Amino acid sequence: MKIAVVVYNLGGPEKKEDIKSFLFNLFSDPMIINLPTPLRWFLAKLISSRRAKLAQEIYEHLGGGSPLLQNTIAQAEALNTTLSQDKDHVYKTFVAMRYWHPMTNQVAEQVKSFQPDEIILLPLYPQFSTTTVGSFIKVWKKAVDKIDLNCPTKTICCYPYEKGFIESIVSLIRKTNYLDDIIEKRILFSAHGLPQKIINKGDPYQWQIEQTAKAIVKEIAVKDLDWVICYQSRVGPLEWIGPSTEEEITRAGDDGKSIVIVPIAFVSEHSETLVELDIEYKKYSEMAGVKSFFRVPTVSISNEFINGLARLVDVAHSESNFILSGDVKRICPNGWDQCPCKEKDSK
Repeated sequence: MKIAVVVYNLGGPEKKEDIKSFLFNLFSDPMIINLPTPLRWFLAKLISSRRAKLAQEIYEHLGGGSPLLQNTIAQAEALNTTLSQDKDHVYKTFVAMRYWHPMTNQVAEQVKSFQPDEIILLPLYPQFSTTTVGSFIKVWKKAVDKIDLNCPTKTICCYPYEKGFIESIVSLIRKTNYLDDIIEKRILFSAHGLPQKIINKGDPYQWQIEQTAKAIVKEIAVKDLDWVICYQSRVGPLEWIGPSTEEEITRAGDDGKSIVIVPIAFVSEHSETLVELDIEYKKYSEMAGVKSFFRVPTVSISNEFINGLARLVDVAHSESNFILSGDVKRICPNGWDQCPCKEKDSK
């Protein structure tokens, strides 16, 4: 049996000339800005033009472009190597990006050429949001419909506390001795933020972030561990979920604490870890009087994480459900109406 595994992420500009177009693709997504098409297009043009200069300054720290694609390719190759140990099936991994190359339409054509018996969509977003996984699922369906790619498709929607994902984060925390003198430190589990109105509509992202943090703390198993969840990358005037990472850095400085920042929604290094966390928040910590600043790396191609992804693929292949969480069944409590497992669970 031939199985195509489509590994996908946000994407990022590879050179400075790409930045404005990348930003336009991002802000013209109706899952990001929910307005009628003409107005959304105009607003995306305006925002991308205004933010391009700032974004160029950010990407200058990274040589002019994002390393996300190359990091994602490395993860896909590592996953393909692990999956290939199964001699009963032929696996091939494909990398797709939502807002930059390789774009979804292009990857759908590549998958069709492979002629798979089954497709498995695997997000590199451990926690589900309508703005990330939900957005990709919609554009993937449009892409395959357009080229008549009729193939059974399994969609993994989330894995906020998948064993390998959690163990890889805890292993990275322990390897770097961040738990030494832990009484003087506070762990900040930092995740990308979302406007509050998106959560209010039933998006389970914030609830799933909380499950990830709780699972890590349980696995660390340190009594009276000082930790908090916070959210980064706020843009625009809307109310965003909180507390913000800046607020928690300030509070840590006031409390005389050192901080250990652990990214829990990002699985590979890119601008929001290498620049926002490592440069901007480190400088902010110094200004806030934080005693010491530490940042735990993302899980990247760690063995635990890649093995965890392989387990997800194996579970998806063996199940009859077409949309499934890392636990197979729905994990979100009632009330999170945007959970994609809701239709399956209601039957």
